[in-house]
Amino acid sequence: MSTPDARLVLLRHGETEWSSRRKHTSFTDLPLTELGRAQALDAGLVLRSLELRDPLCFTSPRLRARQTAELAGLSPVEVDDDLVEWNYGQYEGITTAQIRETVPGWTVWTAPVPGGETAEQVGARADRVLAGVEPELPRRDVVLVGHGHFSRVLIARWAEFAVREGRRFAMSTGAVSVLGFDHDAHTIWGHNLTVRTEPAEGAAR
Repeated sequence: MSTPDARLVLLRHGETEWSSRRKHTSFTDLPLTELGRAQALDAGLVLRSLELRDPLCFTSPRLRARQTAELAGLSPVEVDDDLVEWNYGQYEGITTAQIRETVPGWTVWTAPVPGGETAEQVGARADRVLAGVEPELPRRDVVLVGHGHFSRVLIARWAEFAVREGRRFAMSTGAVSVLGFDHDAHTIWGHNLTVRTEPAEGAAR
């Protein structure tokens, strides 16, 4: 049985040089930009406003996620390799616009990623993460610090949608989403929360 106040909180890392240019970034280990560090500090304000209950915190092993977790004031934090970004294979470091020059209409949600992960593989990884943390929710909040596309997959799978429906949940750098329950049904309580009024760079990545 769920509890009404149980919360699974997702935090996307702050801006990097590549996210600001909308380049696909999975295994390339980039640090935060100055703006990205500010976004991470701002995310800490959002998290504090939630008054988290004894949060259990996990982060992707990538530097940009670990820096974000630290700057947001999360401690202690465990590294979970399953929280890494969708592996973009041959599309690492290039933009959707560049990919569409040779593959018209391409999106990561609806078309193959040569040399990378399939939607099924990413979905299985997300399901594994969610299965691991959901039992903790009746007792405490859980925070997952990670990446744009994979966080959107987590949202879709939590809501019991197919992986491709992650395309409905654009997530800005440094943004927070809050998942939970309503009468035992998985629900989304808040999405893409920031303290900034201007659009964050890298919203599509």
